[in-house]
Amino acid sequence: MLAKGLLAHLDEPADEQSPCIVVCPPFTSLQTVGSLLEGSRVHLGAQDMFWKNKGAYTGQISSPMLVDLGCSYVIVGHSEPRGRFGVPEPDFDEEILAYFGDTDAAINRKLLAAVAHGITPILCVGETLAERKANDTDSVVAGQLLLCLNGLSAEQAPGIVIAYEPVWAIGTGEVCAPDEADRVCGVIRDAVGRLFGTGALEAIRVLYGGSVKPDNAQELVGRTNIDGALVGGASLKPSDFAQIVAAAS
Repeated sequence: MLAKGLLAHLDEPADEQSPCIVVCPPFTSLQTVGSLLEGSRVHLGAQDMFWKNKGAYTGQISSPMLVDLGCSYVIVGHSEPRGRFGVPEPDFDEEILAYFGDTDAAINRKLLAAVAHGITPILCVGETLAERKANDTDSVVAGQLLLCLNGLSAEQAPGIVIAYEPVWAIGTGEVCAPDEADRVCGVIRDAVGRLFGTGALEAIRVLYGGSVKPDNAQELVGRTNIDGALVGGASLKPSDFAQIVAAAS
């Protein structure tokens, strides 16, 4: 199992300088993985959630459910539930693609519900290849932040995590150049500062996600505005994930 493999590579005890490690397995594995992680330095997170606590919403997973399973983190706004896929795009027609239709308004509700239940949201923002080619990266990212963080207080803002994931770099093998990744993460910090003040700008954790691997992790997470990584495919290889954790140290 991947969680067992990761723990086997993380035999050193954590201290104040150790990076925060979160794993976000599918819903069907949360209970099993959570049991394995008990007493370890690794936190449990979910890949998504619904914003209502209860009701006739068959198939949805609520914040209280995630709390009961021991989740302390949840990813919201990942590009794929938004219907924003990397290159090449999946073979879906427009009608089917609408299934992956998370809007900024829906993501905002998820984020606020997570915070209300003591779960740290990992909010994903990022541009498609077409938006980057049109030089719209900064406006797209800032616009997503403005809508997704609506209603969050200045006191709550420092506790969330924001991940910059350029859609064109997710699962494609392409990676944003470290200088550019750092620049866009700086745009995120500036946007947070405008919304919530200097304290939030300095305290918030900003991650980079998009084809992060052991051989590029240190160069990315060593940048001024990048605090860590949202790891995709490399997290499926415990030794690679452990090397990325070491790079973040």
